[in-house]
Amino acid sequence: MLKVAVAGCQGRMGQALIYALKEAQITLAAGSVRKASAKGQDIGKLLNLPALFVNAVTDLSEVIDDFDVLIDFTTPSATLLHLALCRQHQKKMVIGTTGLNQQQQALVQSASQDIALVFSPNMSIGVNVCLGLLQKTAKVLGESDIEIIEAHHRQKQDAPSGTALKMAECIKSAATTAKVGFSSLRVGDTPGEHTVLFACQGERVEISHRAFDRQIFAKGAILAAKWLTDKAPGFYTMQEVIGL
Repeated sequence: MLKVAVAGCQGRMGQALIYALKEAQITLAAGSVRKASAKGQDIGKLLNLPALFVNAVTDLSEVIDDFDVLIDFTTPSATLLHLALCRQHQKKMVIGTTGLNQQQQALVQSASQDIALVFSPNMSIGVNVCLGLLQKTAKVLGESDIEIIEAHHRQKQDAPSGTALKMAECIKSAATTAKVGFSSLRVGDTPGEHTVLFACQGERVEISHRAFDRQIFAKGAILAAKWLTDKAPGFYTMQEVIGL
């Protein structure tokens, strides 16, 4: 039986993950919180759910033997701490944290020599389908004017978003001379919207994805956690998880 831990249970994505695990009937084996006042409390009750009989901790090292896979959508600094812990104890990880710089991403790559992990700025199946479409489109329209317009909730700190940067990476992998611009909005409670414009003379191609509910990211992360069950140490992406 797969035993999953969730980092940051009281955060936006942490809560979505707890709900998605419950819906998928997958065992929540451990969970961390940032506030010391929540430590020791039943995670279900913290989220106004029925009791889950799993008490929150502020340090995952206290429950390191209780889980197989850690799902982490926290902050770069917290994720790196969790990464070192999982690497030390041979625990698999699903990382959806965005805003990691190149040095931090290199640490994730290094850890994958010892543990199996899925790292993706966006766990949505739809977004990962779009990434494949962008590569194909860029092969033909890579010399057009390309702009990525993205919108997220007002509390999101990194801009452009990790998804937007991944989209640009996919475009440039197919058209190395392509120039990509970014426009970022931080408004309301928008879960995530991305539109890529390929503007040519006389026509324009648009590839868009709109998220209406954070549960799509949570469900994708859980799919990744299940997919990792029999995987050897390595660095994997959501596109591999969904077979693209």
